[in-house]
Formats: sequence, structure tokens, C-alpha cells
Amino acid sequence: MLLACLDLEGVLVPEIWIGVAERTGLDELRLTTRDIADYDELMTHRLAVLDAHGITLSQIQDVIAGLTPLPGAAAFLDWLRERFQVVILSDTFYQFAMPLMAQLGHPTLLCHDLEITDDRITGYRLRQSDQKTKAVAAFQSLNLSVVAAGDSYNDTGMLAQAQAGILFNPPANVIEEFPQFPVTRDYDEMRAAFEEARLRVG
Repeated sequence: MLLACLDLEGVLVPEIWIGVAERTGLDELRLTTRDIADYDELMTHRLAVLDAHGITLSQIQDVIAGLTPLPGAAAFLDWLRERFQVVILSDTFYQFAMPLMAQLGHPTLLCHDLEITDDRITGYRLRQSDQKTKAVAAFQSLNLSVVAAGDSYNDTGMLAQAQAGILFNPPANVIEEFPQFPVTRDYDEMRAAFEEARLRVG
């Protein structure tokens, strides 16, 4: 049985935090896992910026309500579901992602939870540390063969753990540091990479 594990932001939907940065004018929120490998460091920075400027969960959800999947993402996901079981592994939060999941036909999503007090984001609860890599390993323990795709530092563990890993439109720094993974730039190239992987590991 073949399982596809996909990152969410930057692969199927826009980067949520960049959308928030553009709406609020706070460039400090433009940093993502493409820029900072340590997720706790990144989230500590984000929460400090939100607190300093009084940005609420409702304001962020208003930004998310205006986002749509990347052009071609829904069609790619439909194509993939015909060939693989599909799970989305993301370091976003359920409070952010669910409206976007509705636009993608509600694929299975494993991500994290925010801690909320009076509409303010006060912290976050990781489902577990390095959850993407550990999820792939758990799926493999069920005798599933995994092909994984992502775009950022926080995806490289699951790409390495999977039987095949694919980078999708990654930044130059990730390409340079992880040359072992094939690079795809659009959904046609990613279809071809998944098809090649399916024939190789299926």
C-alpha cells in the first residue's frame, strides 16, 4: 500500500504567516520554516510579534478566510488520491487550517493546536516534536510505503524517512543543503516525480 504525505503551506496553500504579514504590514511575520530551521525559535518569534502588536486569532482567521489553495493544487490532490492514500502533515494549527481543508475536499490533516485566551494566541501545543518524521515512521511500521513532498527545512526529516522524498518549489538554501532530494517546480513536475516514485517503491 502506498501513502503520500504532503506538507501543506507552500505545497497546496499559500504561506499563512506571509498572508498575515501582508495584511498587518508586520514584516517580522514573513519568516517561515523556509528561513528558520528551528520551529520553536520561529514560533517564539511569531508569538512575541503578535503580542507586541495586539494581533488576535480572529484577525488571523479573517486573513485565512480570504486565502485559496494554490492554482492547480486541488486538481493535483485529486490526481494523487487516485494513486495513493493521502495524509497532510503540517506544522500549522487546526485553528488556521480547517477553512483551507474545506476548499481541498477535507483531506486527512495532522498538525498542532494553539492555546487561546480571550482571542489572543498565548502558546501552542505540538502534537509531538518532529511530528512529520515520526508520523512517516509510524506509517511505515504499518507496512505502508511512503512518498513524501515538502518545501522547507521542517519537511526534510520526513523526506529522508520516506521511501522517496520530493522537494516542491523550495528556496535555494534548502536545495543547496539537501541535494539528495529531486526538485520539482510545478504540479506537472510533481506528478511526474510521484509517478516515478510509485513505480520504484510500490
